[in-house]
Amino acid sequence: MKSVKDILNNNVLATKPLNTDLKFTQNTDPNSSRSHQNYETTEDLNPSEKFKCPTCQDRGILLEGDVAYPCSCMQMRKMENQFRHARISRVLKNCRLDRFRFDFYGPERADQTHRQGAAKALNAARSFVAECQRNPHGLGILFTGPVGSGKTYLAASIANELIEAQLQVLFLVVPDLLDELRASYKSEVNEMDLLDTARTIPILVLDDLGAHNYTDWTRNRLYSIINYRMNEQLPTVITSNLSLDEMEDYIGARTTSRIIQSSRIFRLTVEEDIRHQIYEEREGK
Repeated sequence: MKSVKDILNNNVLATKPLNTDLKFTQNTDPNSSRSHQNYETTEDLNPSEKFKCPTCQDRGILLEGDVAYPCSCMQMRKMENQFRHARISRVLKNCRLDRFRFDFYGPERADQTHRQGAAKALNAARSFVAECQRNPHGLGILFTGPVGSGKTYLAASIANELIEAQLQVLFLVVPDLLDELRASYKSEVNEMDLLDTARTIPILVLDDLGAHNYTDWTRNRLYSIINYRMNEQLPTVITSNLSLDEMEDYIGARTTSRIIQSSRIFRLTVEEDIRHQIYEEREGK
């Protein structure tokens, strides 16, 4: 058990002050004798309407005598901050490895080629998550395959499960990253901040390394990220619809070579784009 002083010193408290028993409101009645100011106790309000966490009233702690306990909402806030800082989109936050669907890869009695590739990729993703929790330095993963074959789902699932395990993760969509780098061209500080974060974050996800309009300048930035992470043995998860030969053409041989050296490579294939299958399933076709 921690005292209130200990919790304050450890910054466990939310930013709201402990003394929230009064709420100031402006009185719009000109005939009021209270100088246009009203004070009403929070007991008159419905806590569920006023506070995000009615249990602790957004204080972050629960008091029992002179002893304070961290509220369970603090862990939830911390998790929300981690997802926000990881830059994972709303639609990808629900991806989990245990929800991976093999039925997207063809019926069980049909050709097993697609399912076998998916099974290998899924097992590799699970092993990667477990290994990252044991060892911060190791090989990354490259998922290749056509559009709609489940590459991003696996990458996002890895990121989500590692965040829940309290690891630092950054999820970057490569086209967006390149746009940000171009936008920061005239601002060296912003560019270096973004590059340094991508280079040094314990686990980096680079999603959709595809056939974009790369310039020598953007190729050099990608090389800088990949080369640094390879040398420091920081694992990177990459998804791409390019073959290795195509990757050399677009991002260069030296960057591709380093990706191969620092990654295990798995290919996903499907008969039909999974997004199309989800649409047909949703629309009842």
